[in-house]
Amino acid sequence: MKKLLLAGSAMVLMTPAAFAQDTSPGDGPKIGIILGFTGPLESITPFMAQAAEVAIAEVNAAGGILDGQQVTSERADSTCIDAAAATAAAEGLVNAGVDAFMGADCSGVTSAVLTNVAVPNGIGMISPSATSPGLSTAEDNGLFFRTAPSDARQGQVMTDILNDRGVKEVALTYTNNDYGKGLADSFTQAYTSSGGRIAITAAHEDGKADYSAEVASLAASGADILVVAGYTDQGGRGIIQNALDTGAFETFVLPDGMIGQDIVDVLGDGLSTSFGQYPGTDSPGAARFQEIATGESFDGTSAFAPESYDAAALIMLAMEAAGSADSADWSKKVEELANAPGEQILPGELSKALDLIRQGQDIDYVGATAVELIGAGESAGNYREVEFKDGQIVTIAFR
Repeated sequence: MKKLLLAGSAMVLMTPAAFAQDTSPGDGPKIGIILGFTGPLESITPFMAQAAEVAIAEVNAAGGILDGQQVTSERADSTCIDAAAATAAAEGLVNAGVDAFMGADCSGVTSAVLTNVAVPNGIGMISPSATSPGLSTAEDNGLFFRTAPSDARQGQVMTDILNDRGVKEVALTYTNNDYGKGLADSFTQAYTSSGGRIAITAAHEDGKADYSAEVASLAASGADILVVAGYTDQGGRGIIQNALDTGAFETFVLPDGMIGQDIVDVLGDGLSTSFGQYPGTDSPGAARFQEIATGESFDGTSAFAPESYDAAALIMLAMEAAGSADSADWSKKVEELANAPGEQILPGELSKALDLIRQGQDIDYVGATAVELIGAGESAGNYREVEFKDGQIVTIAFR
């Protein structure tokens, strides 16, 4: 078991017991799955965790790694928004002996876990969903990677979608944290550079019962379309609901943090003229992952579920390639496994990948999201453009 190194003052463990789930006891490599099981992404997080656990089960069914050791995992709740709680949850995982973090999820808590726990304790982490551009330059000692693309790219993709639809003016609201501010900044730069006009930019706070004042201010700008860079289970949804109730806006642009089946179920026809984007690809790996997910009774197209499978898979393949579960060793193998040259590996082919690694052959892990890492552990990334029709999230293009 690793000795926990604290980067600041001592903290009381705040992880809810319900979310500290050890999948199976053992002395083999252990992955901490740290995601917001409560908070503004709680409706999509279960699919993310399940996807990572499917990858772990696949590896174990193939005989495990590092001379037949079975991989175990333990869940912990990042809350998505509470940095102190996320730090405490990550500290709990270190005390439980994890060798890697699959997570965290939201950008602010990911930064907190990286700075306060991962780096001081030398624990590698691969986030499936932290997208803030600020993480690109974080001091990580080579321990941090992500399978979701930075919002520097999402801002440009969103701009392209709006331009293709002939939208020349929008109002913009964003959740007042690292994710919201990072996405708002990248979108603003891309959209205004392309000739678009942002009539008003206004932050909103999560956790409020009433967003009427925020919506009134946004509507007063005169824009007809509202970009909501928020969270599907929090303030972003509250703003859309109030806008629909008051008739302030009818069309909304939803980036990745706003897209999940639950918000579509709740708002229904209120989203019928809206559109958005979140990471996704039409690669063969995406189709293969969807088949696997269907067999496991969850939606493989749910936001960041494919990225979670890929994050867990890369951790385990890197451990095998390094011959070690020590983060100082396996973290050095991630980028070479995720990129060419080598035999391409899709979901469901982790046993094949392990065999090739043991034979000393190169692999190119393509996975569920056409993984390609650029720079310091950055994902090149692909996006699916979506609309909301008849209670479903419908993909209309890939970018």
